[in-house]
Amino acid sequence: LLQMPHEFFRAKVDFELPDPGRYAVAVCFLPQDDYRRTKLEALLELNVRIEGQRVLGWRDVPVDLEHVGETANSTRPVMRQLLVEAGPGFESDRDAFERKLYVIRRICELAAGPDLYVSSFSSRTIVYKGMLVPDQVRNFFPDLTDPKMKSAMALVHSRFSTNTFPSWPLAHPYRVIAHNGEINTLMGNVNWMRARESQLSSKLFGLDLQKIMPIIPPGNSDTATFDNVLELLMLAGRSLPHAAMMMIPEAYADRDDLPDHLKGFYAFHSCLMEPWDGPAAVAFTDGTVIGATLDRNGLRPGRWVETHDGLVVLGSEAGLLPIKSSEIKRLGRLQPGKLFLVDLERHCIVEDEQVKREVSMRQPYGDWYEHNTVHFDDLAEAHVTLTGLQPTKLRQLAFGYSQEDERVLITPMAATGAEPTGSMGNDNSLAVLSDRRPPLFSYFKQLFAQVTNPPIDSIRESIVMSLAVGIGGERNLLAETPEHAHKLILDQPILRNHELETLRIVHDEIFRAHTLDITWPIADGPEGMRAALAKLCDDAHDAVADGVNLLILSDRQVGHKRAPIPSLLAVAAVHEHLVREGTRLQTGLVLESGEPREVHHMATLIGYGCGAINPYLLLDTVGDLVAAGRVPGIDNVDVAERNVVKAIGKGLLKTISKMGISTIQSYCGAQIFEAVGLEKALIDRHFTGTASRIGGIGIDVLARETLDRHAGAYPSDHDRLLPVGGIYAWRRDGEHHQWNPDTIALLQHSVRASDGNGSATAKYKEYAALVNDDAARRATLRGLMKFKTAGLEPIDIDEVEPASEIVKRFATGAMSLGSISREAHETLAIAMNRLGGKSNTGEGGEDPV
Repeated sequence: LLQMPHEFFRAKVDFELPDPGRYAVAVCFLPQDDYRRTKLEALLELNVRIEGQRVLGWRDVPVDLEHVGETANSTRPVMRQLLVEAGPGFESDRDAFERKLYVIRRICELAAGPDLYVSSFSSRTIVYKGMLVPDQVRNFFPDLTDPKMKSAMALVHSRFSTNTFPSWPLAHPYRVIAHNGEINTLMGNVNWMRARESQLSSKLFGLDLQKIMPIIPPGNSDTATFDNVLELLMLAGRSLPHAAMMMIPEAYADRDDLPDHLKGFYAFHSCLMEPWDGPAAVAFTDGTVIGATLDRNGLRPGRWVETHDGLVVLGSEAGLLPIKSSEIKRLGRLQPGKLFLVDLERHCIVEDEQVKREVSMRQPYGDWYEHNTVHFDDLAEAHVTLTGLQPTKLRQLAFGYSQEDERVLITPMAATGAEPTGSMGNDNSLAVLSDRRPPLFSYFKQLFAQVTNPPIDSIRESIVMSLAVGIGGERNLLAETPEHAHKLILDQPILRNHELETLRIVHDEIFRAHTLDITWPIADGPEGMRAALAKLCDDAHDAVADGVNLLILSDRQVGHKRAPIPSLLAVAAVHEHLVREGTRLQTGLVLESGEPREVHHMATLIGYGCGAINPYLLLDTVGDLVAAGRVPGIDNVDVAERNVVKAIGKGLLKTISKMGISTIQSYCGAQIFEAVGLEKALIDRHFTGTASRIGGIGIDVLARETLDRHAGAYPSDHDRLLPVGGIYAWRRDGEHHQWNPDTIALLQHSVRASDGNGSATAKYKEYAALVNDDAARRATLRGLMKFKTAGLEPIDIDEVEPASEIVKRFATGAMSLGSISREAHETLAIAMNRLGGKSNTGEGGEDPV
């Protein structure tokens, strides 16, 4: 990514060029097919003229095919450069010219589809890139070795493709940035940008804005998506550092070392956009400045050097260029959340403090935030006494609570303010294979950071973590006014019962709350839930159209005649419906439900768009446990409820940190889950974009299971016990476990028995048959798979390696000492040595002698 080399192009083209800044170059990746390529070239030229600019001509980009790999060459596009002169009214306004070039590019990309990729179209910068390793680039592109190819800066990035399949368009750099890292919140960021499009307006773009939608093309990598949004923010009037500070804000909330004007800037912009969170080093340029920034955790490296003769080098590794120490004027490292900027017009490094001071003091952002946001603690507390409540146990039965929920989860949280801890391993049945009617939450598995993507320690790195959320409507992203800060700010997303009532009665010139029922009459049967879900979405649409900006989804009406829609389904359905309608950002989404009671439940609800949650039955259960004296050391309901809210908050921070995410605002709507056992139609409609690799149940089955739970509660003897649960430990009549008394006993008998009479072998075969049968019936997906044998010819046994040779390829996993005992490690090692295989350990496991 270089500055526009005017002298180079003047020497290379056979037509006259205008002065620098009055023409631009589009670097186009075109199909090898002549017919398709000709059509796309005509499309580009046509739209250049329609948009009031002048086509100067085309230039073929020379390439040396000796310096490209065979696979890369098989998908290599034809590279051509289209030179365009600024039309009337654009010659003296370079910013307006850049915007018009962007509009032309988007029109052509939308019309052409995947056949056309424009790697750059600017009067200031130009991009040379491809599926090449670093030492191929200069040889593949002879242009880059031409003495007339001059630029005051160069942005280069060589990377592995970790999130997408490699392709020429997805090579780095992009039009504005190069990026080392991962955007973990990408799905949420994309969904929120999609929701914002209906609200976008810009004085600078005018009617052209509608020509460029959607802002984010489908199928992009995380970096390409980030580049799309950063480019829009910049062209719509913000400076490049300003846009970067919006998208990757540093941690600011609990820091005393930041000036108030900078804290105010970040707080105000949190009302406009959620952070694009994850481990990231982003380098950027618009041709006039070049810089880089790190994520708030500093999870990617960045080192810089300035020499005495004015050379500045910043890279991910020290020693990228052989610079002698005597030539170094100063050096440093890029720090978490900091900006490094070089002004190419003023020929100087601009310090982080100066850049941020200039950006943050353009407007009184802090005053706007302080005078227009409403903090929840400032609301008048509602003094409401709920009457006519069903007994707690009936509601627990209707929502699928168990004795284990009370004993193993809720009581420890109420007593200690933290989640209980347990040993590793989960041998329960998958939700779709369970016969215990698990809640919908159990069909979703949390993704976690792995390979190149480090998790965060939410305890030691608490300064960068945040549970704060802002709920309410949002305004046009491309403008800045005091009214943009009209948000209701919560310190954390879990509401106690009286807090929900405080929220419910809010009704003023800024906020209007409205409650929507998420139950349905059991007389309507299972099909009634589908109709109720459709009505819920329509009611949400109507409420938002009527000016409601706080939607409360409530299942308080559950009772003898009404059953609850699964709360996760209700939240996801409304969220996705409003996103499709283009009205999601006009309202905040709050859930009042008796169903959620675990951290995972809260995480899925937030992950699918819920801004705040009132788990009223969880809190009612806490009150009953305290009253019954079952919470050790706690005799005050208020203290116990605060402990539960604190425990859930800690659990949420732990959950998002596993994915390398720092703020709950970024996690909201990010959908960082994989569904296991739900049908495609359900996923596509209500959990759009969620990974789901197998089929499964749909709304009808969920409705029947909900009605089954409801039937177990109404009518009912109030003294009826809750089911045992048995998820966290095996219990008779509880959830199935692969490791149960039968399998454990048979395994122990098989390894302890003498095999003189074959009893050990017989016992082991009995054990293996039981385990395999369990796996096939209700425990694992692999247990449901069978080898295909139909139509296959058997192989002569003489052609098969003997078992003694095959087992030499076996290896034990690198399990850490502690995850299994020393005795288990040694037994595995002995076995593998006897077989001729390989044994190893993870961390620990050394002989202490």
